[in-house]
Amino acid sequence: MTGATAARVPEREPECARVDALTHEGEGIVRGGKTVFIPGALPGETVRFVRARRRRQHDEGRLLEVLEPSAERVAPRCAHFGVCGGCLLQHLGPEAQLAAKQQELADNLQRLAQVQCRHWLAPLTASVWGYRRRARLGVKYVAKKGKVVVGFRERHAPYVADVQRCHVLSEPVGELLAPLGALVGALGIRAQLPQIEVAVADNATALVLRVLAAPSPTDLEQLRAFGERHRLRLYLQPGGLETIAPLDGDGGGEPLHYTLPEFGLRLEFAPSDFVQINAAINRALVARAVQLLGPAEGDAVLDLYCGLGNFTLALARSGAQVVGVEGERSLIERARRNAALNGIENAQFHAADLSHPPEPSAPWLRRNYSHVLLDPPRVGARAMLATVAAMRPRRVLYVSCHPGSLARDLGMLVHEHGFVLDAAGVIDMFPHTGHVESLALLRAS
Repeated sequence: MTGATAARVPEREPECARVDALTHEGEGIVRGGKTVFIPGALPGETVRFVRARRRRQHDEGRLLEVLEPSAERVAPRCAHFGVCGGCLLQHLGPEAQLAAKQQELADNLQRLAQVQCRHWLAPLTASVWGYRRRARLGVKYVAKKGKVVVGFRERHAPYVADVQRCHVLSEPVGELLAPLGALVGALGIRAQLPQIEVAVADNATALVLRVLAAPSPTDLEQLRAFGERHRLRLYLQPGGLETIAPLDGDGGGEPLHYTLPEFGLRLEFAPSDFVQINAAINRALVARAVQLLGPAEGDAVLDLYCGLGNFTLALARSGAQVVGVEGERSLIERARRNAALNGIENAQFHAADLSHPPEPSAPWLRRNYSHVLLDPPRVGARAMLATVAAMRPRRVLYVSCHPGSLARDLGMLVHEHGFVLDAAGVIDMFPHTGHVESLALLRAS
């Protein structure tokens, strides 16, 4: 359950109804009388359910039976589906998931932005299994069970789901949840290890263990042996991100990295750095971003929220002068190093707080830009819109992880600043979840 506190109500008599749509959390919506959200129900289905919780605007239902199933309903691959909160839509076929996300994007653009898209881009897709190379897993010692569980949180409770195998985590991690639980359960600090951060690179798999107490020498030996057996790099994090350190001090060899083969790039990153969750989709997304922006030698490109240079360095391969700006200084240092490692001299990077409008004297504002790429966090890029509009770039590409903030920002760029929404489309970055990632191309009118 999410959102405001819901009141539990005595279960009423079962009801039968047709499901109209999906919520952004993948729950079926039944309208007519007071709206009810039903986990596990799909649009077009006739279901039998009971109302279990009452909210101000809607009720929450419990699915009893699917009387007439949707043609898009499929059997979930994961035995823990419905309990584990890592996936919401495994019971809906991948093509139907994309269609639902496309519809959510279109609805947001029409309802919130009141803009029309000239044409829709084909969705960016890849494998829907084993795609997740970054994850934050909960770890919990359950005394009543006498074991440690490792996995995502349960969907409707604050507990860690007791998952034996995860089908969306990249290998080898997807197969290691139960062995990780057994490992932590054998440690003296099993009750002081609440989280494991996962980072799967092209050259290694890193696990960052959040430790609230120092491991004993015996604990360290067990961790070391587990890492060697499964070819993992283990890190300990006793405090904030700055405290992350390799278990054995040397990091296990060369830095973690991923590649963008189409652009001849290798990008290094630390296990706690932000990188796009889905490696295959990221490669396709970077290629499409470069294609849509279409910079050429002599152009100047501004990449806002650039991170460690994921888009910046690929855009620099066009011969244009590219400037990346990012709020996290450690990522700017990583981006500069990645530029040097790849022999790129036509990219510059600046650290700046992008949550507020920039000072006119900011060094990265000293040139005119013909193209702008925006890749903001969920809150969107509202603070940067007036600055971007004042540059009058020919093209603006907006990469979004939240359709609501995207629609708000596009509405401002179109209605207040005179841009035209040329194209938009969804990105299947998180299959089987309710996350809607998308991109939109705007042109100067």
